[in-house]
Amino acid sequence: MSVAAPAPPVLAPRAAVPGAAPTGGRLQVLDGLRFVAVLMVVLYHYVAYGSDWGRSRAELFPVLYRPAAYGWLGVQLFFLISGFVICLSCWGRSLSDFLTSRVVRLFPAYWFAVLLTTTVVALIPGGTRPRPGRDILTNLTMMEYPFGAPYVDGVYWSLWVEGRFYLIFAVVVAFGLTYRRVLAFCLLWAAAGVLATAAPGEQLLQVLAMPEYCWYFIGGLAFYLMRRFGQDLLLWLLVGLTFLLGCRAALPTYRFVALQAGHPMTEWGVVAALAAFYLLMAGVALDWFRAVDWRWLTTAGAVTYPLYLLHEYIGWEVITAVGRRVDPRLLVGALLVVMVGASWLVHRWVERPAARWLKPRLAASFAKVRGVHLPAQRSAPAATASPAATASPAVTAPSGAGRAAGPDRPVGPAR
Repeated sequence: MSVAAPAPPVLAPRAAVPGAAPTGGRLQVLDGLRFVAVLMVVLYHYVAYGSDWGRSRAELFPVLYRPAAYGWLGVQLFFLISGFVICLSCWGRSLSDFLTSRVVRLFPAYWFAVLLTTTVVALIPGGTRPRPGRDILTNLTMMEYPFGAPYVDGVYWSLWVEGRFYLIFAVVVAFGLTYRRVLAFCLLWAAAGVLATAAPGEQLLQVLAMPEYCWYFIGGLAFYLMRRFGQDLLLWLLVGLTFLLGCRAALPTYRFVALQAGHPMTEWGVVAALAAFYLLMAGVALDWFRAVDWRWLTTAGAVTYPLYLLHEYIGWEVITAVGRRVDPRLLVGALLVVMVGASWLVHRWVERPAARWLKPRLAASFAKVRGVHLPAQRSAPAATASPAATASPAVTAPSGAGRAAGPDRPVGPAR
């Protein structure tokens, strides 16, 4: 006589598990963290790298230059947040919902940024040449890197990283997100990242495993599992692994920045910044910031993705054109104000209307794929949501780094 094996225990979400964070409420602290990340990247580009002031940047900004030289790490923070938020926004949703949210969040602001940056670079006699038409068209697909087209703006490189994360995570979404599946995905991706580091000649493995950046996404996913299901030793070991290997993976960029820095930089600055990011995300996972309920953070999150897309080459063109005739601190402050304002306008008049138009039509398209007929209906107004994103993100957040219960757009540095 056979004896039936006992059914495996079912994991309960969030508040049903001791130590898990309570359900509900927008995580406004993530909006704030994404805005901090984008400010780090903006100050890095305006104060520490790339901008042509005609004089040494370290001389012009003797105090701000030192912390700004570490601002490139804002992209790593974007990726960490993106792993958390994409899991948050996709839980319980279908693959078609996931794909729709990614298109709606990423592309409208991106298309606008490509066209606006191209126009500004063509009109302002700065240091950047306009891209040929064929490259601009390729940029509109967000597939510049695989097709070898130069970026219309240098920060677009991180969207290719974010996009690959969405591509491989979509496989898990297609089967439905559970604790076991997401954890298995994290472990398998970490193993692939180690193998890709050991075998740099394996191009397909490099493209999919992303050994330079996968650690931050995995860390974000692990933090989300902590928040939803409670902390345990395995998740903390996974977080610790991603932190240590993430520090190691950041060293090549550190060496590049240190070569052109106007003052000595230390590897410990990189480690300290990443440790602060992980500590903040641990606070989100363990609900340390439950009292944070500042509505202005939602607005800050909303401008993160457009600000990331617009700031670099447009800002550099302005600095090249007038930087030698205007007080540099005044110009950087004015650029920040103008860019934040422009980013809010993009969110208000580009992202939100585009979301209202795109979302029901994409839903109907995916319904047709599933053989489901949706009756024609008027598009409902889209709820205000912060951008990644990530990307990003936004919203994303930076996402980017999905953003149903929190920012999800990608962004990145920088990228």
